[in-house]
Amino acid sequence: MFKKLNLTTLLLLIAPPLFWAGNFVIGRIVRDDIGPMSLSFWRWLIAFCFLLPFTYKHIKSDWSLYKQHKFFVLKTAIVGVTAFNTLVYLGLHGTTATNALLLNSTVPVLIILFGLLFYKQRLYTLPTIGLILSLIGVATIISNGNLQTLINFSFNPGDIIVFVAMICWAIYTLWMKSTPQGMNRTALTSVQIAIAVIALFPLWLWESGAQLPIYLNSNAKLALLYVGIFPSVIAYVCYSLAISRVGPMLTGLFIHLMPVFGVILAAVFAKESIHAYHLIGIALIAFGLILSSRHS
Repeated sequence: MFKKLNLTTLLLLIAPPLFWAGNFVIGRIVRDDIGPMSLSFWRWLIAFCFLLPFTYKHIKSDWSLYKQHKFFVLKTAIVGVTAFNTLVYLGLHGTTATNALLLNSTVPVLIILFGLLFYKQRLYTLPTIGLILSLIGVATIISNGNLQTLINFSFNPGDIIVFVAMICWAIYTLWMKSTPQGMNRTALTSVQIAIAVIALFPLWLWESGAQLPIYLNSNAKLALLYVGIFPSVIAYVCYSLAISRVGPMLTGLFIHLMPVFGVILAAVFAKESIHAYHLIGIALIAFGLILSSRHS
């Protein structure tokens, strides 16, 4: 089905939107239980502790590369890890998960736009048609098949913050294409996360007043465990590896699978119904991805 995409590459492309689908919803659910800076700080601290045992040797062997390319490491860590996730959680305090998912669908468009403007990348017919179909599919799912919902869509401060986060992610995606040769991408993710933890530490102190131990209800604890492992460690590593295989354009387009997985997860775990507009949206997204992948 996906020309030139073997099973491993396809899994690398699918895993990030699968795990990120829950991140927006969880960030919205626990917004009253834990602040955005605290959620981001503890998320990345958990991720770093989980990932370090698997990457320590590579970090040690690549240390000279990190020093040689320190600006690349710093900018990707600050923009793609620290700023992006913190802005998403901050924005979710002022908007809905649905609005955030709709804004998230702009990422592939931003990647293409920035790629054309700053990287002189070419725009091909099939990927463009695929992107348009996929965008229509996302809009169909999120609007529940009601065009009036999209017409009445209005921006609020939370939406603007989330959109700034999407700009950060598009920039990060294009930067990651230029990962220095020989640098282990999983170990690089560990280093980026470590920098994010250091950067977020003073923000956590400011938000929480350095309150230790932290008292969380069971929902917040489960949320931290989920966001610390699945959308952080696994999704970031898979996303980075996917970029190295098929480039930022196609990797970014697979982000449109997030609302698809949201529908499926809601049907499985929340017993929500799947409607005709869901199936139409999923079909449009799938067809759009197939068209785009044929030029990957």
